[in-house]
Amino acid sequence: IRRLKPTEDDDFSLNQSSLISQAFDSIFGVIDVAGIIIGGFSILVGGFGIANIMFVSVKEQTKLIGIQKALGAKNYFILLQFLYESVILTLLGGLLGLLIIFIGTLIISAAFDMDFTMTTGNIITGIVISVTIGIVSGIVPAYKAARLNPVEAIAST
Repeated sequence: IRRLKPTEDDDFSLNQSSLISQAFDSIFGVIDVAGIIIGGFSILVGGFGIANIMFVSVKEQTKLIGIQKALGAKNYFILLQFLYESVILTLLGGLLGLLIIFIGTLIISAAFDMDFTMTTGNIITGIVISVTIGIVSGIVPAYKAARLNPVEAIAST
């Protein structure tokens, strides 16, 4: 077909898009796994940070907790108070992160003339993860706050 003489170099090649596609699939697979691992560690570190903040919050409000309990506040009320604080803190952080990502998608879409979108599923997943981290990170400090002895809490410095 190409009418090449036996001594001439081959000046053609076979292009198979499936080979290129497979190479890109494996590269993006590695990037996906790396992203999941990095994201998981980020969530873990963030959860520990929220837990530390909540422990400090309980420590700072020990006298107030004692006064509330002396006036008749139930343990579940104190627990929910600190749990709500933790969830609101993480939810605000998650919403701020979603806003930054949304602005980033707008900038990238304009810069590269491509459509990058945030799906409703991604937004809901981000909010659910934020609330879950708030609950998991805040439950132990909230439980410790609820179990404080009112007399010792009021007497603490």
